[in-house]
Amino acid sequence: MTTLAVRCRDLVKRYGDVTAVAGLDLTVHAGECFGLLGPNGAGKTTTVEILEGIAEPTSGDVEIFGKRWATDERWLREHLGVSLQETFLPERLTVREIVTLFRALHATGRAVDEAIDLVLLRDKETARYAALSGGQRQRLAVACALVGDPKLLFLDEPTTGLDPQSRRMLWDVILAFKRRGGTVVLTTHYMDEAERLCDRIGVVDRGKMIALGTPKDLIDSLGGSRIVELSLAVAGAAESAVEQTLASIAAALEQHAGVHTARAKGERIVLTVDHLHVALPLVLSTLREHGADLTNLSTHQATLEDVFVTLTGRALRE
Repeated sequence: MTTLAVRCRDLVKRYGDVTAVAGLDLTVHAGECFGLLGPNGAGKTTTVEILEGIAEPTSGDVEIFGKRWATDERWLREHLGVSLQETFLPERLTVREIVTLFRALHATGRAVDEAIDLVLLRDKETARYAALSGGQRQRLAVACALVGDPKLLFLDEPTTGLDPQSRRMLWDVILAFKRRGGTVVLTTHYMDEAERLCDRIGVVDRGKMIALGTPKDLIDSLGGSRIVELSLAVAGAAESAVEQTLASIAAALEQHAGVHTARAKGERIVLTVDHLHVALPLVLSTLREHGADLTNLSTHQATLEDVFVTLTGRALRE
């Protein structure tokens, strides 16, 4: 039987009249990397802050390795590592002094040198925090989260602001942590990061979990492996009638074999298809029948971004 690292049931968080988390259920298995995806304001960070013990839920039940914040706070502080979306540390302390400070908060943990080396900050160990770049500060925050050798690591958009080399270095750190049996809860806006690191992904929107599965399962749920985007001009149609015309074209396209979904979005139609060579002749024929001129066509492999847009009608960063 798989041990649960995280379990929350019917989680709710309200700020006055605003509901940030609206009855969310979530389980994370020990040893997996679980990703939370969603647009800004979806409730990801609020959910993670509740799990971390930073915020209290309005209602609902939260357990971390069977422990609760109300009764087991000391144990949880010892066994969790946290890297926040934004971290502010003492500006006059050096990298080594800051990591040493965080190491002192734990009864057991990694050596300070090991934590510094993990995030490639050896050449900055004597530099003061105030002198670090944004990416270096982010890497230092991760070192502080790792120095206690936690069982569960929370990473809230950990690679924001990092250069490509530093991002991939941090991916290696996360994967090595997981190979040692650690559990990771990750929020990110980078789809390649989620696909590379996460065993399972939960898509959150408006405080609710709207999809859950492996990256492959979520992408397969689109029903087609390719995304086709059509930009159209409708001959003789008044501007007020363009939207209705495009909706009619999308409905007609969806009737064709090989076209799984078709939706109008602005002056575009977005399709999910299996095989381009089968779908495109049918698409072009349908456009001619409706008096629409194709002004641009693009296609790409289906991604997690496409999953989110299909589910919510919004881009991940909106």
